[in-house]
Amino acid sequence: MTIKEFKLPDIGEGIAEGEIVSWKVSEGQTVKEEDEFVEVMTDKATVMITAPYDGVVKELKAKEGDIVPVESVIAVFDLDGAGGGSGGSAPAPAKQEAAPAAPKQDTAKPEPAPAQPAPEAPAAFEQAEPGKVLAAPATRKRAREMGIDLGKVEGTGPSGRVTNEDLERHAGGAAAPAAKAPAASPPARPTHAPISIPPAAGQGQIEERIPFRGLRRKIADAMSRSKNTAAHFTYVDDIDVTELVKLRKEAKAMYADDGINVTYLPFIMKAVVEAHRKFPMMNSALDESTNELVIKHYHNFGIATDTEQGLIVPVLKDVDKKSIAQLAKELQELAAATRDGKVGVDQLQGGTFTITNAGNIGGLFATPVINFPEVAILGVHAIKQTPVINAAGEIVPGSVMYLSVSIDHRIVDGATGARWMNVIKDLLENPRKLLLGAV
Repeated sequence: MTIKEFKLPDIGEGIAEGEIVSWKVSEGQTVKEEDEFVEVMTDKATVMITAPYDGVVKELKAKEGDIVPVESVIAVFDLDGAGGGSGGSAPAPAKQEAAPAAPKQDTAKPEPAPAQPAPEAPAAFEQAEPGKVLAAPATRKRAREMGIDLGKVEGTGPSGRVTNEDLERHAGGAAAPAAKAPAASPPARPTHAPISIPPAAGQGQIEERIPFRGLRRKIADAMSRSKNTAAHFTYVDDIDVTELVKLRKEAKAMYADDGINVTYLPFIMKAVVEAHRKFPMMNSALDESTNELVIKHYHNFGIATDTEQGLIVPVLKDVDKKSIAQLAKELQELAAATRDGKVGVDQLQGGTFTITNAGNIGGLFATPVINFPEVAILGVHAIKQTPVINAAGEIVPGSVMYLSVSIDHRIVDGATGARWMNVIKDLLENPRKLLLGAV
């Protein structure tokens, strides 16, 4: 019997652990190399890892919902049982209950690396990012150890993917240096006594229990970290958007034939850019590792998007360099890709400021939670018809909306936040400034 252990591969730079979202195989199932094997979620993306061997899945070492460190053994294969199986056609196993706590395997004392590189498993994961070379995490790791630039290697794998054999061929058959010992497991997360909710008693008291894992748990972790770290305060103002409503109506009609739906958000984004230019600390972040404030002179806005899977924040890049029409078109495309689950990893990174829009749902205003480590988040709320007082002091029908901004008080003072909001208020109440070179 030839037994092989399969470790959770290095999914990406800086990723120390991953959550097992779903197994695509069951114990005892025969699989083929590159069959879908396990879906893993990290802080940056959800990825599908494929089977590294032809063989029989002898043991699965983690349950769905477990969080496991990179380089931890997650499965064991029997390679001698690969002969007469059904390949990857067996059905996926039923969902398992999430473990009450994430298993942490001790990698502080790794096995010593061999003097010469042992044959590695075929690539277990294929990841494509714009401008990036296709290669499995294990192949990327080996390339770093060999000092090889992947961009200079001709890939012979599927879709031009670089394989371990391609690295050896590129290096002229030279032996790779000994593999580095895997890093020690990250420090254990702060924990508190879990709250246990007893089952309901009595007839007619029906409960449903859903495993708390995947994207929902990632959102919970992010929200808790933000509230426990940033010193939140919220500032709210009402905006007379009567003129903006008229201008947006004209723009919407102008671009309707091009299939572009011009919403209010592009106007708000352009106003935020101008406010950032006058108060740059609102477009910053605190680097706690170096104790430095990082002021960002570029404008990449995360747009909180409600999806069936949960709240996702794709990022629209270089907002300051784009017109109202361009922003409207890209917002439309980005929202569709996010809701369809087709948003790329690069589209979820690099944000400097976040906008959350609940105006189409209703309500008056809210106090949004900062998308840490950003310094602030803007809440956009419903436009309501209401009496307003015009410049002549007359009470006339108008359109009013609330904007609420939550700010990290460690970095930005309340007065700065109020003045920042005043810039946005002025531009949205006089929106033609946005078209006359103000931004």
